[in-house]
Amino acid sequence: MAWEVRVDQNLCMASGMCAALAPEVFVLGDEHARTRVSETAPDDRVLEAADVCPAQAITVHEGSRVIGPRPD
Repeated sequence: MAWEVRVDQNLCMASGMCAALAPEVFVLGDEHARTRVSETAPDDRVLEAADVCPAQAITVHEGSRVIGPRPD
């Protein structure tokens, strides 16, 4: 099942960590990061990007379940 990836523009502080980890999924704009695609194949780098986002602006969804960021 494909994952849906979202970046909350109200939370994003454009650190660029997501784009560095998974450049095929995230791109850094002038003020915020955004997704290049709305869905992606399962990839641990996408979950890692959600985990390390300093603003916790990234969520990863598998169907109706939120799988990222992962709980500590």
